[in-house]
Amino acid sequence: MRIVLRIGGSVVASPINPTLIRKYGAMLTGLRRKGHEFVVVVGGGKLAREFIEAAKDIGLDEQSQDEIAISVSRVFAQLVLKKLGPLGCRTVPSTLQEASEYLSEGEVVVMGGLKPGMTTDTVAALVAEEVKADLIIKASDLDGVYDKDPKLHADAVKFDRLTFEELPRIFSERKHKAGIHQIIDPEAVKILVRSRTQVAVVNGFEVRNVQLAVEGKAVGTLIES
Repeated sequence: MRIVLRIGGSVVASPINPTLIRKYGAMLTGLRRKGHEFVVVVGGGKLAREFIEAAKDIGLDEQSQDEIAISVSRVFAQLVLKKLGPLGCRTVPSTLQEASEYLSEGEVVVMGGLKPGMTTDTVAALVAEEVKADLIIKASDLDGVYDKDPKLHADAVKFDRLTFEELPRIFSERKHKAGIHQIIDPEAVKILVRSRTQVAVVNGFEVRNVQLAVEGKAVGTLIES
């Protein structure tokens, strides 16, 4: 199976979680040896947002804020990549074409952001479309998609399954802005509606959830046609 794994910065980078990064490295190594192919997209989390705020405070425009956040996400991607050793790609890709080439060579691809105006959610959706992935797994700080933010609303209801047509009405934000933080960002939603790549949104603090999603077990929220 060809899988795009999107690891939220809120999971491994807010704060930096070396123990969890080690667990992801071991899990990816085991699944790659079973024949699964992976592109891993890592977010910059709280640290990226802190750098965005610093960039704002010194008067930088939104494009510059995004560029700085991308750099942070690539540092976290490098941590995961280095942990994979020889199974990982040669370097953190900076383009979709580079990611596709590394994947075709049998390497586990690990990347962060790509360009301003594009979150790592969008990167994951685009790279999945580019490499014709079978599945996107979003390893989030929530255990699925809810009708409203469960951190703010005690009566929030989790969806076990959603269709692509239902996605646009669930998420409140409608356009990208630097530091946007919702479980799937608006540009990624548009790409998913177009590409119809199956998505599993799971709690990323438990690495086992990713393994269960790869095995097709019921976990988190499944988004499909």
